[in-house]
Amino acid sequence: MTAELVRGQNHPLPHTRLEIRVSAGRPVVALATYADDRLAVSDEWIAHPASPTLPGLDISGVAAQAPRFTVDLAAVPAPAQQVNVLLALPEDGRPGSFGTGAAPFVAVAGQDGVDIASFTITGLGAETALVAVELYRRQSSWKVRAVGQGYAGGLAELLADQGVVQAPKKAAAIAAALREAATPVPRAEPARVPTRGDSPYDDAATPRPGRRSPTAAHQEPAVPDGTATSGAPGGEADAGQPAASDAEQPAGGGGRIDYAHPRRSAAPPPPPAVSPPPAVSPPPAVSAAPPGRPAAPVAGDATGWSMEERLYNQIWGMFEDLARSTAAYRSAVEFAESRMDQELDRALGDPRSRIGGAGDAAREAARAKCRKLTEEARRSLDRDLAQLAAESDVVEPALPPAFARWDNPSWHAYRVPMEVPMALRVGDLHLPESPALRIPLLVRLPLERGLWVDSGRTGSEAARLLDEAQLRRQALDCAAGHAARLLAVHPPGEFSVHLIDPAGAGAAQLAPLTDSGLVGGPPAPGAQGVREVLDRLTRRVDLVAMAVRGGAADSLPPDVDTAEQLLIVHDFPHGFDDRAVNQLRYLADEGPAVGVHLLMVADREDASGYGPVLDPLWRSLLRITPVPDDHLADPWVRHAWTYEPLTVPPGSDVVRQVLGQVAAARRAWGR
Repeated sequence: MTAELVRGQNHPLPHTRLEIRVSAGRPVVALATYADDRLAVSDEWIAHPASPTLPGLDISGVAAQAPRFTVDLAAVPAPAQQVNVLLALPEDGRPGSFGTGAAPFVAVAGQDGVDIASFTITGLGAETALVAVELYRRQSSWKVRAVGQGYAGGLAELLADQGVVQAPKKAAAIAAALREAATPVPRAEPARVPTRGDSPYDDAATPRPGRRSPTAAHQEPAVPDGTATSGAPGGEADAGQPAASDAEQPAGGGGRIDYAHPRRSAAPPPPPAVSPPPAVSPPPAVSAAPPGRPAAPVAGDATGWSMEERLYNQIWGMFEDLARSTAAYRSAVEFAESRMDQELDRALGDPRSRIGGAGDAAREAARAKCRKLTEEARRSLDRDLAQLAAESDVVEPALPPAFARWDNPSWHAYRVPMEVPMALRVGDLHLPESPALRIPLLVRLPLERGLWVDSGRTGSEAARLLDEAQLRRQALDCAAGHAARLLAVHPPGEFSVHLIDPAGAGAAQLAPLTDSGLVGGPPAPGAQGVREVLDRLTRRVDLVAMAVRGGAADSLPPDVDTAEQLLIVHDFPHGFDDRAVNQLRYLADEGPAVGVHLLMVADREDASGYGPVLDPLWRSLLRITPVPDDHLADPWVRHAWTYEPLTVPPGSDVVRQVLGQVAAARRAWGR
């Protein structure tokens, strides 16, 4: 499975014989250098098309659209600790830079031709030379790291940064040798853009119409949340997250940012093979922008037949873009600090630097370089954030009610839908580097897992600021809001809600639901009420599951409600005996497949007396909180995302108005 790397991320190399393929959409010169343990490059350790071989390495092509490197890591000289793969634009008199063409793409494959890792080098501007990737020794093994560091000063500046003596003279000699060995430049082909098969996160991270898309995952080990594939926990071999021990990661390139997402396109998907696609209006065209500036964002510029599909895919593209941009920034900062530490260690370890002011000058130079790299990385991140914020500003007002916050005008123009939407918004996500940029957290419908609104104070800074009673009230308010949204986005009669409140402590928070008449009755009280509701829903799951397995869905008893069912459980485990707990676990495991879903409002500590017997229950639910909390992680680089619950604007009666329309539509439907 191919690891799709972001700038600064590393990945282990399981093979010693490798092929490195480059696609740039234009002729480029491929070069390679070896570096020693001090990351210094000598004249003898530079390979280019006019001198294409080093021990263990060979380059094909002079100025080619798709150059290739063949590497035998076992034959790389022992003093060489790093292999740098370099790209440069040919000095043929034609103006241009990497930022004006298609983003270069690099793939590292094994001897069997199967890709191990790939890297799309975005974020380039005026650069005419760059370090694409590095292969480096890590103890007794090798790794590849995505670098993407560009140089506007061309090959001379790149070689000088790698420590080559008389770098301008060397760069000029290479250019002259290439001109002498020049061959006709092949016809340009379209740049290779990573496809779904290129990504190790394809099934989990690539949204598709009619298929579940990525949401978030618990950061707790082996406790996946949402719909994402969380990846293997920890370790340097993880393809989906950078290894903590490899902090020496490079800063991102400067210049104009290429905001084109590898899997986000304005073109609609190809028509199905069986029948022609439904007639839809084409996606809005992106408005033209002045040269050197990204095009103005447009709502619905992702793939999909309907506007809902395009907006859904665009939101998840924004989520992935923010995750990767932030990963690149953090990796760049770690690399700058690690590089500074190494240079300080070398300065302190050299006895000559202890005499006079040489040591102070070396330390100040190392710190200045660290500051420069960090500032460059922050500028690159800020450009990404500005574009994503502009995209969010046009996407948010265009969202349909199911995707929108309660303060969106679409809720004031709400009409009861005639079909179930693709997904439902259950909150917002943001990162510490960009707290103002909120990405909607969407879950696909019908729900494939239940929700757990955590009313506990453990592990949450915001929750510890509230007293226990206030936190429990907010948790139940949050649950009632989610239930109202679920009722509002389903057609009349296709969604039912059941309530369990053994102690009757949640009457005020559940009042919008009970007053609307959309719940079959008042919340079930006491242990007897718990048993009755659970027996009824367990029987429904059993009967529907048997009917589905036997292909006899039409033979269900007339008293079985086949609509989607939501069970809200408040104050768990109060009122639950062992039998009721087992029934609840059964509903959590088997219910979603046949339309029965859980929405629990509980503090996990309250149920600690049951021990590990309830661990599968908690793991099967998507944990959300009534207050902001950073308990969610993405499936790519495992950022700690802060979850923001959806709140009703103060003084707004939007929930009761929406539920009133749903109730009226249900009464009209039942006539």
